[in-house]
Amino acid sequence: MTHIWQGIRHGLRSGGWLTPARIRGYSLILLGICALAVAGWIALSDGLIDRNGKPVGTDFSNVYAAGRLTWQGNPAEAYQPALQHAAEKAVFGGREVPFYGWHYPPFFFAVAVLVSAVPYAWGLAIWLAASFAAYLAVMRAILPRPETLLVAAAFPAVFVNIGHGQNGFLTASLLGGALHLLDRRPWLAGVLIGALAYKPQFGVLIPVALLAGARWNTIGAAAATVAALVAVSFAALGGGVWQAFIDSMNFTQVVVLEQGGTGWEKIQSVFSAARMWGAGVQSAYAIQIALALALAAALAWLWQSDAAFELKASALASGSLLATPYVLDYDLVVLAVAIAFLARHGLNRGFHPYEISLLAAAWMVPLLSRGVAGATGLPLGLTLLLLTFVFTLRRAVRDRQAPALKVHRASVI
Repeated sequence: MTHIWQGIRHGLRSGGWLTPARIRGYSLILLGICALAVAGWIALSDGLIDRNGKPVGTDFSNVYAAGRLTWQGNPAEAYQPALQHAAEKAVFGGREVPFYGWHYPPFFFAVAVLVSAVPYAWGLAIWLAASFAAYLAVMRAILPRPETLLVAAAFPAVFVNIGHGQNGFLTASLLGGALHLLDRRPWLAGVLIGALAYKPQFGVLIPVALLAGARWNTIGAAAATVAALVAVSFAALGGGVWQAFIDSMNFTQVVVLEQGGTGWEKIQSVFSAARMWGAGVQSAYAIQIALALALAAALAWLWQSDAAFELKASALASGSLLATPYVLDYDLVVLAVAIAFLARHGLNRGFHPYEISLLAAAWMVPLLSRGVAGATGLPLGLTLLLLTFVFTLRRAVRDRQAPALKVHRASVI
């Protein structure tokens, strides 16, 4: 028994168990299973309503309905739950469907208008295909290896995002693309970061990193992009839409986040974990703020240091997910950015003990996080996010103390 445990421990430490053949095999198996599940889900639906009474693409229905309201000249109604819900039901011929709130800043209406210009099924397909293609392109740019596209496509968060018709691909593309371009095209990187303001909760740590790294061109471009997006939305939709958005933020904060309307098991933050375990709202916020401050301090140190850029980028990607109280499991597509940069560094410099196994666990966690949290109350997604961030910092410290390691190498993403 001791011999078996020592063998397991050695395998986890070295990462030797994760061979290229296993990487391909696991990815193909997961792709096949999920493709069959998606096909069955669609085939068993009735008029784009699945067997659970939810729209195919669930959350996408709020984007499509908001776009329809905009075409009708009533974009502000998307921020009023009763009117938005009525618009969502109208998309499906008046059939009863769950309410999916519209919580985005007004400049995201641009996407809603585009996808709602065609029938719902086509809008969903175009949205997912275009954003998925952008995600794959960014992953391939970060880690230009033969297996990248396969492993990135099979990343379990991909299927969570597809099931919700959500924007995880877009978020990962913008952040990953900005980090990839930061050194060579800083202005374009700033534009991508500015566009990421459509989900402002993920921008908490980005200014900290850019300021610590003295990335002034990128900061200027990001600020100009946000200002331009706000100005264009004001001109196109009017100031009333922004007032409606501001008024709706209380509903989003109280009902969706603080009361767990989305479900504690879906939210991957320390705030949600604290609430799930019975903490009060103020205590949960205090824990979240303490974590965010610790992350900010760590990132400020890392980004002003001479650490490898891959480590800075990986830490910013995982830290951005950790810093916000409102991060859902489909947002874990962004974790692919952290995994890719950390894997690139390891493949170039060698892997420290347990790093390959950590990358594999981080890759798998979106498949399990919601189910494990719902069944046991254990925040598995949060735990792996924290471990990824800590391992990245540890790697930065150790790299300053020792030259490149000659350890086990594998084709890991």
